[in-house]
Amino acid sequence: MWEKRMEWPLNAAAVLFLAAYAWPILQPSLGHTGRVWCEVVTWLAWAVFALDYGVRLKHAEDKRVFLKNNVFDLLIIVLPLIRQLRLLRLVTVLNVLNRNAGLSLRGRVVVYTVGATALIVFCSALAVLDAERAAPDAPITDFPDAVWWSITTITTVGYGDRYPVSGTGRIVAVGLMVAGIALLGVVTATLASWLIRRVTEADENAQAVTREHLDELTREVKALRAELAEQRAQVSPAASEPLGTARG
Repeated sequence: MWEKRMEWPLNAAAVLFLAAYAWPILQPSLGHTGRVWCEVVTWLAWAVFALDYGVRLKHAEDKRVFLKNNVFDLLIIVLPLIRQLRLLRLVTVLNVLNRNAGLSLRGRVVVYTVGATALIVFCSALAVLDAERAAPDAPITDFPDAVWWSITTITTVGYGDRYPVSGTGRIVAVGLMVAGIALLGVVTATLASWLIRRVTEADENAQAVTREHLDELTREVKALRAELAEQRAQVSPAASEPLGTARG
């Protein structure tokens, strides 16, 4: 009940968080007041997820099992409290995908493959641009360059024309490389599952057609047997009449 009630607030918090995080990066000329408000919004969004986690923990029947099964949520809440790890607040948006992907495994895979890829590319572009913009001799100085770098990195192409030079930027790069490898595995597994499902469906359809033909043949054989038995019954009295007459 609580999770259903918090679905829209979590969606709104994630969207507001992403907008508040992106605005100062995409508009460097934003004034001090605007930056302060963006920081306030990001912390409020974080507070919404912290509140949601706390309420779910309170209502959990077995708190140990809950903590064990929701380590990812706990890391999202605890780690961004450290200043150097505030970039991890971007994972909040992925948490919303996880909560709203539905119960279907196939639906979760599709949502994660499409949504997570787009979000990771966008968020990593923001993160690396935020880290590299002030670095000396940095090849990544604007958002289009950052997006290009994110795409080439997550696809494990790595042309080398754009690369981070700061420590934070390289940390973002490592995380993006790991995400790219993981997403490649997800895509491969999804394609394999789709192919297996298609082959299975084709086999099932072929078996269904075969069963239908067998049923039809069985019905025809039964009809022929019934007709043959009827003809035999008609022939038997006719064949016995001359014999009876001859004896008389």
